[in-house]
This record gives sequence, structure tokens and C-alpha cells, in this order.
Amino acid sequence: MKAHVVTISDRASAKKMEDESGPALVRILAEAQFEVTGPQVVPDDVRRIADAIVDAVDLGADVVVTTGGTGLGPRDVTPQATSEVIDFEVPGIAESMRRAGAAKTPMASLSRGLAGVRGRALVINVPGSVKGATESLDVVMPVLGHAVRLLQGDTAHD
Repeated sequence: MKAHVVTISDRASAKKMEDESGPALVRILAEAQFEVTGPQVVPDDVRRIADAIVDAVDLGADVVVTTGGTGLGPRDVTPQATSEVIDFEVPGIAESMRRAGAAKTPMASLSRGLAGVRGRALVINVPGSVKGATESLDVVMPVLGHAVRLLQGDTAHD
């Protein structure tokens, strides 16, 4: 299974800060035996984010995880970009991440991250902080393999 990580950050894309969330997500996915590319760093720009997701799927990613741009700030546009390029949402994934996050901080309810499908790939938005990103991805790791197999057409259930 192949995964691609995209970090959305104006500051990291301008080299004004180091991307820490992207590499942390790459490690989690690699430990789960995903073949991982990235982190690709793009600014908080709807077109650049959408293009990064589309390109990753076109290059064969089964899972695209974005980190950053899911809050309420004026430059937080990752959910808008994601909604432009997915075919349908998978709300249970985003709900699970928010529910788990809310058990640790009430601020998790402010995340607008989406999860959805483009073609046969799963796209997941996680928060931009290292803690929020890794905790969110950890919550959904147990279902990622099954989700990918379903999207690839393996719908037989044991």
C-alpha cells in the first residue's frame, strides 16, 4: 500500500519554520508497512492543496494524509480544497478523530478536517500540530488497511 503526506503551511513552505508534523506522519505510516512519499510542503492555498492531492492520487497513492489548515483561521483552507477534489466523504473517519481528540482537549471540536475518497484513494485531513496530527492518524490506523482493500475492490468479508 502506498501513502503520501502533504504538509499545508505558509511558514514551512516559505522555510520560516521546520515541518515537524509531516515527518512524524511519514514515520507512523512507514511503521505500518506503507510505502510512503513526502512530506510534500505546500502553502495554505486552495489550488496548491487540491493539486497536491490530485497529483498524489494520480501517481498511485492509496492514502493521502494532509496535515495543517483544518482550523478556523482565515488561511485554513484544507477542507475546502479537499472537498473540491474528493468524490465523496467518509464522515466516520473525521468524526472518530475529533471524538478521540475531544477526550484530550475541547479544542479538537474546532477541527474541520475531512476524510473522503478520490477514485480509489482515501484522503484524510489531520491537524497541523505534531500532537494533533499523530494522535489523529493513530486513531484511524486500525481501519486504513481495510479501507484501502475495500477501495481496491476487495469487498469479501471474513
